[in-house]
Amino acid sequence: MSPAELNGLDLPQHIAIIMDGNGRWAQQRGLPRLQGHYEGRKATPRVVEACVNWKIPFLSVYAFSVENWRRPLEEVEGVLDLIAAAMEEELDDLLQNDVRLVASGRLGELPEEFQEVIARVQRRTAANQGLVLNLIINYGGRAEIVDAARRFAQRVQAGELSPDALTEQTFQEYLYTPGLPDPDLVIRPGGEQRLSNFLLWETAYSELVYQDVLWPDYDEEHLLEAIREYSHRQRRFGAVTDTDAGDG
Repeated sequence: MSPAELNGLDLPQHIAIIMDGNGRWAQQRGLPRLQGHYEGRKATPRVVEACVNWKIPFLSVYAFSVENWRRPLEEVEGVLDLIAAAMEEELDDLLQNDVRLVASGRLGELPEEFQEVIARVQRRTAANQGLVLNLIINYGGRAEIVDAARRFAQRVQAGELSPDALTEQTFQEYLYTPGLPDPDLVIRPGGEQRLSNFLLWETAYSELVYQDVLWPDYDEEHLLEAIREYSHRQRRFGAVTDTDAGDG
């Protein structure tokens, strides 16, 4: 993708993607669902590379939700194995492209071996200064808010804070990744049009783009299409702009 194709576009600083459609991709081809997840993992590096080339500062990818534990054990174990293998196999590319990995979710509930992989890749990429890749895993938006409220309440109970200290700004400090800005653009491939418990606090004013392509087929052209749609939006954040003044 040439830089000229980005000219004039308002690029988002933080893109968040709900990677949807792996299972349906496999079913449409008469393949096991796990094969769809295997093909889906190939799409993620394509998107990461595009964000690196286009100098997007933050990318969050929804890899596994707290609800996904309800799926068949074989699929759950297979998906986690694929994610762990992808992190290790793509570590050299992350280092070469100056990508820093962070992770969001109830990480302590993941298998110990998986936690070790995440910790190792985070350590190896900690000094990188380019794209921040946020792996969202064992995550639920409601769970994140509950966990944040619990952590704040524990500090109040310990006498460290007053309840009056809680504001929207201070509450954000108790979320899973307090150092990340809210997503500007949320993309959901796969044809479904819902958030599915994804970053409920952080997406309050995000622009949402839904696309019909299934995740294993996703590439930089689809990402550029979503960015073009985002670029044409007028973000108000609850305010009224000059162009709205005569609308009543």
